[in-house]
Amino acid sequence: MQNPTSFLKKLRYFWKRSQFPVQGPIEISTVDKLIIFLICIVISIISSYKILLVPSLEISDIFSWGVTFAEVLFVCGFLILISRKENPNINSRQILLIVALLLIVQMIKNIFGSGLSPLSIIVPPALIISQGMGTITALAWVSIASLSWPDSLTNINSNLLLITLICACIVSVLGGKIRSRAQLLQLSIFVPIGALISQWILIGNEEYSLVDKQEILTSNSKIFSDSFLLAIIMLITILFIPIFESIFGLLTKARLLELADKEKPLIRRLSIEAPGTFEHTLLICGLAEEATRMIGGDIDLIKTGSLYHDVGKLHAPNWFIENQDGSKNPHDEIDDPLKSAEVLQAHVDEGLKFARKNRLPKPIANFIPEHQGTLKMGYFLNKAEEKKLNFNESDFRYKGPIPQSKETAILMLADGCEAALRAMDINASGNEALETISKIVNSRKVDGQLKDSNLSKGEIFLIKKSFLNVWKRIRHRRIQYPTTKNNTFS
Repeated sequence: MQNPTSFLKKLRYFWKRSQFPVQGPIEISTVDKLIIFLICIVISIISSYKILLVPSLEISDIFSWGVTFAEVLFVCGFLILISRKENPNINSRQILLIVALLLIVQMIKNIFGSGLSPLSIIVPPALIISQGMGTITALAWVSIASLSWPDSLTNINSNLLLITLICACIVSVLGGKIRSRAQLLQLSIFVPIGALISQWILIGNEEYSLVDKQEILTSNSKIFSDSFLLAIIMLITILFIPIFESIFGLLTKARLLELADKEKPLIRRLSIEAPGTFEHTLLICGLAEEATRMIGGDIDLIKTGSLYHDVGKLHAPNWFIENQDGSKNPHDEIDDPLKSAEVLQAHVDEGLKFARKNRLPKPIANFIPEHQGTLKMGYFLNKAEEKKLNFNESDFRYKGPIPQSKETAILMLADGCEAALRAMDINASGNEALETISKIVNSRKVDGQLKDSNLSKGEIFLIKKSFLNVWKRIRHRRIQYPTTKNNTFS
């Protein structure tokens, strides 16, 4: 008979797996892996080669070099592992950016040694990483960059290293939460001021300048020169962040908010040329944002992704019921379910074309096909069955892929529930609305649309409740005011 303790452990393990499924990281090509590995090798060599530069090389020196080399190589691998754990959708370009920044920092350390302030070396890259790849990855990078110092630590003031580590950690934590360029500018001012005060308290009047024998702005306050140049480098870094976003596909909070501006040309076109779709989009945004907030997801991502998920309908707005004025329906005129299904699929294909043309980041473009997944086009499938046409079921399914993240899965559920909830009677009860929501969500789940989304059972329950809460807010009644000549009632 199986040990009761072992049985309980297994039961607990399977319960955890059922509640909190783990999303695996995306695959990286062999070539990219090789390039990343070679960069890590170079970092290890740069960080350890000075151990071999002694007049008389002994076995102990070679052993010490081997240990240091292996240590740095290990922490590089650990850094990549953490970045992929924090963000399973991280791509090879972003991993290359992380290790390339570490390589540049290690090279600068070797070139300038203790003559260059650690503040100016470590803090600015931490801002880039935290903005584009998350706080945990940035903190891991800062730890490795601070500890893996090629030169002897005795050549660098220990208090200055401590101040550098604290400033870099503050930048890493705040950088991952900052939602505007203005807040970045504030950070680039307050962090150097904090570093200046900390240096003045802990280091005092020690002559530690940014570069040996170089004074900036003042001749008596070389501590000030460190903080001043840190501010300049951080400002330059902020100016270059949009370039990093474009080259490496980084999706910062500020970038998401800029894309969510309803005056953006593509969104503006949608509001003018497909007003019904635009209103449908705004309603879905309300449902999706509330659900994402409830489960602790990325609200800025889903807000922006929701706005762009149906831009493909711009290719033929009048083919979609929400944009029709009731006079005629093009689908009735062609009277061909197969061609109608092609039109529906085209709104996904055309949406991806719009995304490429307008250079939307990939995480935003992913909302376009994934919000439909491989769902059936039920109305036209029934029409084809009524006409007894010769067809395959795949002809009436979207091409996919199914949702690959929690956010795109929430949008799929919101898209399905929005029309059903809006069509409900004003006198419908909360239980009736919850039953409608549950039917739609369960149908998506049974159809296999949520299996790659990483949504747990608990999160699906919270999503249903959030949809119900939004429905209760939007179904409020209005008082029938009496009509008067001057219409002064409001």
